[in-house]
Amino acid sequence: MDAIEQVKFGIIGCGNASSYHTLGIKKDPNPNIKFIAAYDINDRNLNRVSKRNKLTAFTDFDKFLQSDIDAVLLLVPHFLHAELTEKIAEAGKHVLCEKPMACTLEECDRMIEATKKAGVKFMIAENHRFLPAHQYIKQILDKGFIGDIFLARTYEGAYCDPQEFLDPEFWHFTFDKGGGGVVMDQGVHKVAMLNWFLGKVESAQCWCSKTLKSPPNKGEDTAIILLRYKSGAVVSISLSSTTVHPLNNSTELQGTKGTIYEDHSWENPLKIFSSHSEAEKKGEFYSPSIPIEHGAYPQYYTISARYEDRYFAECILKDREPEFTPEQAKEAVAVVLLSYLSAKNGKITTMDEFRNFAKQKGTDKILKDFLPVIQNNYKNLNW
Repeated sequence: MDAIEQVKFGIIGCGNASSYHTLGIKKDPNPNIKFIAAYDINDRNLNRVSKRNKLTAFTDFDKFLQSDIDAVLLLVPHFLHAELTEKIAEAGKHVLCEKPMACTLEECDRMIEATKKAGVKFMIAENHRFLPAHQYIKQILDKGFIGDIFLARTYEGAYCDPQEFLDPEFWHFTFDKGGGGVVMDQGVHKVAMLNWFLGKVESAQCWCSKTLKSPPNKGEDTAIILLRYKSGAVVSISLSSTTVHPLNNSTELQGTKGTIYEDHSWENPLKIFSSHSEAEKKGEFYSPSIPIEHGAYPQYYTISARYEDRYFAECILKDREPEFTPEQAKEAVAVVLLSYLSAKNGKITTMDEFRNFAKQKGTDKILKDFLPVIQNNYKNLNW
């Protein structure tokens, strides 16, 4: 492909996610990246986003792909990721696709094959990999300041309007179009981050529940996942879209030489304890003196979106492969599907067992007849 001096992006999907990316660039413009076009089947959303951001609006998908764009920011329901990635790659455009990569491993493989065949750059827009606070945690871990991690817990509470669960026509959290409930939608965030910090998962156990009496095509709105990593670290992941508070994330990492507490609702999101001789404050809790760009929701979404968009553009301009590889994004989906399989099995399930299931039956079978697996907690709750 010919060398370019600026990456011109087109947006497919003008829902709420598009605002995080466009606002991030508006706040801190960068000469390497520019949004110039948009496509959406919803004319109202298309016109609103295009007008607000001075984008050329396209109602014809083929004409959108034939326009003067270098890359596509793909922000559509999860079940469309594989099909549209294949078409975008075939058109010779680079692909930055929102998480999760896809609903099945087979779809992930199609995306990887299509982008490699076309020779285009491909990355999943996993904002937890690009949040400055998480980048800092990774640096601290790599320096050995916390030692060997043996225990971790992480939480994401993303309160949603109950109609997102109660409306059977809304694709979000559905088995067929969303790939499941909060384990897929929110859990993939946490798994991508934890895999980055801790390595490979060995086994999982998961419990899924409904606190709202949602339709049969909707997945769980609350879940707990227990993971054991090959390193020996044991981890709990708590997820819910019905807890009533502003969207928040928090993580705690306990190691042989220290501890990290992270909370996105804090002005300074990190508190660190380290017995390492090179720690900023050895033997006591401290917040890093180096400024970490951060802000409570929704600011950390726009911040991380800006970082990931700029990073992907830089990979295109410098012709290098993204550090967050499609294979790593696929592995995050694998752990999500492993968690679902363990819930279906009603017991701890190993990654080897999951791989055998995937090979013999295909990962699209995991959520088949999954509804009876979900605990109907709403029967015992008074709202």
